[in-house]
Amino acid sequence: MALKYSNELNPGSEIIHFELKGTDGDLHSPEKYADKEIIVIIFMCNHCPYVKAITGRLVKLHSDYKDRGVQLIGINPNDPVQYPEDSFDEMIKFSIERGLKFPYLTDHTQEVAHNYYAACTPDIYVFDRERKLRYHGRLDDNWQDEDKVTSSDLQKAIDLLLEKRAIDFQQIPSMGCSIKWKN
Repeated sequence: MALKYSNELNPGSEIIHFELKGTDGDLHSPEKYADKEIIVIIFMCNHCPYVKAITGRLVKLHSDYKDRGVQLIGINPNDPVQYPEDSFDEMIKFSIERGLKFPYLTDHTQEVAHNYYAACTPDIYVFDRERKLRYHGRLDDNWQDEDKVTSSDLQKAIDLLLEKRAIDFQQIPSMGCSIKWKN
């Protein structure tokens, strides 16, 4: 497991279009969620211990905010040839076993991950109503132990954006496993 931190992106960058297949068999794009106030894109995968540790928190976050106009979208960019545990069939199993109620998409060409300069899993991006990047950072301050979390950064960012306020705290990069790029 190679520890990697997310790359810095310019706040205010526009959301980048994609259309990817989800574990539900449907195609998903940012435009599909035009009615949402906020779109949260999470580059994630099945085998990463960082992702496994926080998946329950993402499921809860989605449940708590789905009726408030917030849409989570998970995207798996990993190479399933080198990492069969990240194959589409395994994504379906992961989605069911972990109770994902938000779309979990495969980026089998890795084009979307490259376009977003994604670096690790998880790598979290939050876009406001105008689809401008307002938050790119960690979920919280303790990926290993939810009971020891003292700062829920992603939730704070979402709350501020729902209140039409600016993100007024330091955005600390996400950390996790490096994305498994194709050779």
